[in-house]
Amino acid sequence: MPTFYEYNPEQGYLLPPSVREVLGEEHLCFFVHRAVEKVELREFEQAYSEEGHPAYHPALLLKVWLYGYALGVTSSRRLEQRIREDLAFRYLAGGAQPDYWALNEFRKRHRRALNDVFTQVVELARSVGMGKLGHVAIDSTRIAANAAADSAETIEKLRAERAKIRKRIRCWQQQCESEDPNEGAGTVVARAALEKLEKQGAAIPARMERLKKAGVKKLSKTDPESRFLRDRKGFTLGYTATLAVSEDHLIVAQQVSQEATDNALLVPMVEAVERECGERPGQVSADGGFFSLENLEEMERRKIDAYVPDSNQARALNRGGRVKRRAVHPAHRRMRNKLRSAQGRARYQRRKAIVEPVNGVLKEQRGMRRFRLRGLRNVAVELALAATAINLTRLWRVAPHLRAAA
Repeated sequence: MPTFYEYNPEQGYLLPPSVREVLGEEHLCFFVHRAVEKVELREFEQAYSEEGHPAYHPALLLKVWLYGYALGVTSSRRLEQRIREDLAFRYLAGGAQPDYWALNEFRKRHRRALNDVFTQVVELARSVGMGKLGHVAIDSTRIAANAAADSAETIEKLRAERAKIRKRIRCWQQQCESEDPNEGAGTVVARAALEKLEKQGAAIPARMERLKKAGVKKLSKTDPESRFLRDRKGFTLGYTATLAVSEDHLIVAQQVSQEATDNALLVPMVEAVERECGERPGQVSADGGFFSLENLEEMERRKIDAYVPDSNQARALNRGGRVKRRAVHPAHRRMRNKLRSAQGRARYQRRKAIVEPVNGVLKEQRGMRRFRLRGLRNVAVELALAATAINLTRLWRVAPHLRAAA
């Protein structure tokens, strides 16, 4: 007879008396717990009133969200399920079971405080020697919006919709005129339909004006703040997420924008690094999309050693060959000469190994190919949570002495 370990699903303890005995002291969930305990939560707490029903503690919700983003769980409904079923999530929740509404409202309600948590985690990492600003690499990626590209509005579609509404209004008007007003039900239905169509027609000029103000040809109905952005596959309806990463793969600044091109993002990202870290980066590298003469002059004015080629030189550096077009502007010539040197090429090539792996982790491992929320302010919170979770994971792996001391 074969021998087996004893198996009884109805045993008295379905969970162990101690979570640490099963997961181990160095498990990521305990690190997240200890790190959040060091975070200043005053801004979260000030958003709550002393009156009304008790709320879930912000530390609880912050811990489960950060651990969720560290595992790629970005859906509030999915997170609610994991809190019920997953041992690590149950530990972080302290046995509570917040529903998806409470989880999602926390994420949307505390935009500023969650961005401040990102700053505090960067400060924690820099206090143990990470996030040095000798060389900071900057890169952008497109993240899809929570909206269907087919539902976008254009001026042509709105004009066609207005013509269709006017045609239907005329039909209903003719029906109202042909019917006896004393007939009752039929006339009431016709007048209600006519009133509804008139309201829809009256709203079209405002929708056209919104499209013109946005300065775009197509505007999403479900997420009007998203934009159609060019990427390698064509166009993506979404947002531009930009990261600044130090040489040890710590995200030292992040932001979400509607920018269709990257050249307007270089200076704001350098300023974001200085704001988050309290000092300017010594060297900055970025791909050809961030190139502009204004950017080169601004980097020189700020005395930052920048490595940002124009599109022609970037193609030559990445694929080989010669640069065909001449540089006329003095700052442009200086940049080209710098990148022609062996040291300059090596510094620029180092950019790929610094920032692109972090972008890959963000999209492939953490599921940030599509935002869950809508609107620029809301998706910015999602990126802040994802970047904070990546930094915590990086700290957990690179600084093992913090696992017991965080």
